[in-house]
Amino acid sequence: MKHTGVIPRAKPEGPLGPQERSRATLGMTARVDRRAFLTVIGIISALPFSAARATPEAMAAAIKQVVGSAAVREGRVTLDLPPLVENGSTVPLTVSVDSPMSEADHVTAIHVFNEKNPQPHVFDARLSPRNGKALIATRIKLGDSQKVVAIAETSRGEFWSASADVIVTLAACLEDIT
Repeated sequence: MKHTGVIPRAKPEGPLGPQERSRATLGMTARVDRRAFLTVIGIISALPFSAARATPEAMAAAIKQVVGSAAVREGRVTLDLPPLVENGSTVPLTVSVDSPMSEADHVTAIHVFNEKNPQPHVFDARLSPRNGKALIATRIKLGDSQKVVAIAETSRGEFWSASADVIVTLAACLEDIT
């Protein structure tokens, strides 16, 4: 063997070449075929998608799920909601209930429902006599002009309600049902 004076170099550590890349699977046992992937994406994008929406019937069913067979009476609840909303992404909502908030008679929960968002049951707020006042304030999203209903549940098993119609000029809340 003849000595040439040339020292062999180690392979440079850098991006993998095409042959090394095809051999490096990083633990994957199957390669995704580009054509199959593009075909699946094409099929999915061709499917018609519609925004999921609640209906007045779905809202009534959600209310029935909360109150059961108990009667829901109008009164004692004040629902403060602007009648005209420019942006449905942040709609201020305040619910207050006329209640002594004593151990014997207090509001245990406030439930909020709507007609046309993807989910008719917006939220529940649990209360106790320690709250002092039956009052909640928050912001909600509204996907369209619709009716919003607030129901107060009392420690005596009574349900009181108020509702408000809201006109939304720029809709929000277009996500799918979860």
